[in-house]
Amino acid sequence: MGRFGTAVARTLLDHRRTVLGIDRDRNAVQLLADELAEALILDAADEDALRSVDIALYDAVVVAISDNFEEELLATLTLKQLGVRRVVGIASDERQRTILLKIGADEVVMPEYDTGRRMGLLLALPNLVERITLGREHSIAELHMPKAFADRTVQQIDFSSQYHVTLLAIRRNVELIMPPLVDFLLWNQWC
Repeated sequence: MGRFGTAVARTLLDHRRTVLGIDRDRNAVQLLADELAEALILDAADEDALRSVDIALYDAVVVAISDNFEEELLATLTLKQLGVRRVVGIASDERQRTILLKIGADEVVMPEYDTGRRMGLLLALPNLVERITLGREHSIAELHMPKAFADRTVQQIDFSSQYHVTLLAIRRNVELIMPPLVDFLLWNQWC
């Protein structure tokens, strides 16, 4: 229940999900105890302890033991053996990611790498608001409209040929125009 685990837990709570927090460190547990449905002090690699809290009833378990990779491996193996459907591991590099996937983690995130990549994209593409990756070759991105697009129609910009993208929607304040017609005029006030 360090920084990463706390951020995940609070985000889940914001979306009204039930969260069980587990950590060996009493202080870490106490910091979130009032916010979580349940917060326990126990070893995440202890099969008996995890079985006693019916861990397999949870939809997903995030194993975020960033300071001890061996413990993360043991916890991941134990959770899969107990029948947890979705185990998400945390890796600091590609080697750890590969190992976690081989031992049964369903997903592995690399927070520093992912955050660094996102920051690089934001710096390289200043109009980028948000991006969702859909495999290696595709993504969905929300962008602020570049000034060069103002007072032109969708057809004049020719997103497909010029930029190799498919324009799915245009948001104007709270209105979502989906799909925009080819004669739709982009306004200067959107820039």
